[in-house]
Amino acid sequence: MPTTSFSFAEKYKYQNGFGSYHESEAVEGALPIGANSPQQPSYGLYAEKLSGTSFTAPRHENQQTWLYRILPAAAHSSFEPRESSTNNTNPDAAKFHPIPNQLRWDPFDLDESVDWVHSLRLIAGAGDPTMKQGLGMFIFAAGKSMDPHCAFYSADGDFLIVLQHGVLDIRTELGCLLVRPNEICVIPRGVRYHVSLPNGPVRGYILELYQNHFQLPELGPIGSNCLANARDFQAPTASFIEDFSGTTIYTLVSKFAGRLFAASQAHTPFDVVAWHGLYYPYKYDLGRFCTVGSISYDHPDPSIFTVLSAPSEHPGAAVVDFVIFPPRWLVAEDTFRPPWYHRNTMSEFMGLIHGQHDSKIGGGFHPAGASLHNVMSAHGPDSMTYMKALSVELKPMKAGEGSMAFMFESSLMIGVTEWGLQKCKKVQSGYNEESWEPLKAMFRRPEGRKDRIEAESGIDGK
Repeated sequence: MPTTSFSFAEKYKYQNGFGSYHESEAVEGALPIGANSPQQPSYGLYAEKLSGTSFTAPRHENQQTWLYRILPAAAHSSFEPRESSTNNTNPDAAKFHPIPNQLRWDPFDLDESVDWVHSLRLIAGAGDPTMKQGLGMFIFAAGKSMDPHCAFYSADGDFLIVLQHGVLDIRTELGCLLVRPNEICVIPRGVRYHVSLPNGPVRGYILELYQNHFQLPELGPIGSNCLANARDFQAPTASFIEDFSGTTIYTLVSKFAGRLFAASQAHTPFDVVAWHGLYYPYKYDLGRFCTVGSISYDHPDPSIFTVLSAPSEHPGAAVVDFVIFPPRWLVAEDTFRPPWYHRNTMSEFMGLIHGQHDSKIGGGFHPAGASLHNVMSAHGPDSMTYMKALSVELKPMKAGEGSMAFMFESSLMIGVTEWGLQKCKKVQSGYNEESWEPLKAMFRRPEGRKDRIEAESGIDGK
């Protein structure tokens, strides 16, 4: 079956569809009919609009949602800065280090001492959230649920969460999502949420998108189906907590320009009784991805494995694509089947959820680890993988069985933070030496022949 077999059972109901206009009410009659902002909303609720794009964005890009809640989101104290020396989640541009070296990280450690908010570690990025340009790449590792009276949101961008270990039980304003390894979820800019850990410590990767929103890639001549099908994305149904007595104080933590601020309020942030619109969190099971590939010869570009894409102003050059390398059949004839050697105008940050990536059988790329091949930094299969692929029998074979690797591929030049280069202490010093320096020159000139250019220039080539 084209789904993941999860060891942790699902506990919520969802609405299906990517980019669909959804509506949900936890109390029948809470949604107004026709109008969005009636004079007196049902049951004494407040109407509130959540805008994920400008009011006048083109209709095909416009993302807005109407919320019907017990108290407005504005009902809180002033925000105050939180300590930032250890929680600066978006250093100034000067603190990014753009370097051409190929980088690879050992698996990042679990940390049972922190909750979701304090687990976020910016490893790399580009751009500036205050200009709504670029992206940030995070590693998270947490061992504690958030305080039950705390909520978090990012004003900087959309969070694409790739869970590698554990289970995330996420209560958002619009309802609940359960996220397990091999599932991803997206929490849009500004949506408030709480993260519980029902199955122990968690670890994974986050791509924060500072500009635009994710969309499904165009399929072109592939047709109307395949890759990530719209019907397989799941959005929450309305679910609310009734706590507005004033006796319990809640903390609202905001990530704003990469720094943390906190406000207090005497009511739960999770009081949305009904909602309708196009701006909402969602999740997706990577096991449902329908791969396509060559059934004759050659290896197509990895863009055929794109799940989600965030477009830039230049068609075809995304701010970032989220790409996966799932189990798939390889049948191409007379073809070098692993990924080819490559220099790319795009930057490639890779992670591994589980298993072994088929271009790295020489070791070193492990689940919970990562690699970065920046703009025009040469990369490709390690020497062991290459030599094996030269002589392997080319019969139909299943690649990536039991594995799921992914890539954040960006048109931007990526800088690495001080934490990513030094403080995490996970950078592998021998990446090049182990992967590509062992490759040997195998070129042999045909006996008795000289290259025409060398002959004309007087070079004997010996």
